[in-house]
Amino acid sequence: MRDDRQLRVQIDAHQCHLSRAEDEQILAAVHSLDRQVAHFPVADLHVLIERNARSNDYSVKLSLILSGQTLVGSEHDPQMLTALECCLSGLEENIRAYKDRLGRVPERRRGEEGTDMSLQPSQVPDPYAFSDAVLSGDYAAFRAAAVPYEESVRKRAGRLLQRHPDLDAQIGHKFEVADVVEEVFLDAFERFENWSREVRFGDWLEGLIEPAINELREHPDEELENINLARAAVAAERGEGVV
Repeated sequence: MRDDRQLRVQIDAHQCHLSRAEDEQILAAVHSLDRQVAHFPVADLHVLIERNARSNDYSVKLSLILSGQTLVGSEHDPQMLTALECCLSGLEENIRAYKDRLGRVPERRRGEEGTDMSLQPSQVPDPYAFSDAVLSGDYAAFRAAAVPYEESVRKRAGRLLQRHPDLDAQIGHKFEVADVVEEVFLDAFERFENWSREVRFGDWLEGLIEPAINELREHPDEELENINLARAAVAAERGEGVV
């Protein structure tokens, strides 16, 4: 643990050895966060560098512990420093979003504009879990990682469905709002590689809701079958029965 600056940093390496020069490069890179965390009484960063023998690349995971919150970022790349830089970029965005939430800046802005478009998670999700689930083709794990967004997606889907009277009239008969939610997460799982790390994950999910509604309109039987198969897979993974 280094305590020479505002941000305290701990570096761990798994399945690889970091030279002194690499250690110093990592420290120099992560201390780019100093200014952003300067006003937090607690600011501890855990850096995990792991070499993946099978894929011949590096996994970098950053866990930033702030007062009352832990923010997480992760990235994979053949070059360790490249993965670190990408990971830092995403973490910096998460810090800005967290500071905005603390100051309720987005809520005030949306209130002034009369809109509420952003999907906010109920707790900070672990993006490392999303990428790992996609890499392993494990929808059940992806679905579990997405739980913090579920309520926001459900509420937003319900509001958007009101713009489609033909579908809204079928709620409770042919399908449920929960089916739209499941369709959104299925699309997110299948299109995860299309998510730009420059865009907040919640905003990206927001953009998938309207297409999910359209898919259910255009191919209701096919999409509902896919949704039920996905639910069955999740239930089997959890050792539950399918309702």
